[in-house]
Amino acid sequence: MSDEAATVEVSAEIKGLGDQLVELTLKQAKELSDYLKDEHGIEAAAGGGAVVVAAGGAGGDGGAAEEKTEFNVVLTGFGDKKLNVVKEVKNITGQSLMDAKKLVEGVPATIKEGAAKDEAEAIKEKLEEAGGSVELQ
Repeated sequence: MSDEAATVEVSAEIKGLGDQLVELTLKQAKELSDYLKDEHGIEAAAGGGAVVVAAGGAGGDGGAAEEKTEFNVVLTGFGDKKLNVVKEVKNITGQSLMDAKKLVEGVPATIKEGAAKDEAEAIKEKLEEAGGSVELQ
């Protein structure tokens, strides 16, 4: 492998865009994520910074998309029953009551990462019964 092939040239425009992304606050990153999902069908992959185009996007081969097997359970709100949601988060995560309260108050908050579909749906159901709003990502 030559040195030429190992070096990647990046334009100033792309460097600037990358620098802007790195400087985003958590709230701004969430807003950007929501915008990309709603307007363009692009979601962040479960593994980190890569993006995945939703099935049916341009250039698709027409084949069926693989079914997602792991989900992140994200609490997006706690409604007017915060105490019930905090107790449920405590039971699910095994955290102290104080840590569970901080997690709930910091919505959006990931309650469980990489959960199997059945487990993620069960957690979502428990949190919604307690009064919370939940998304599976």
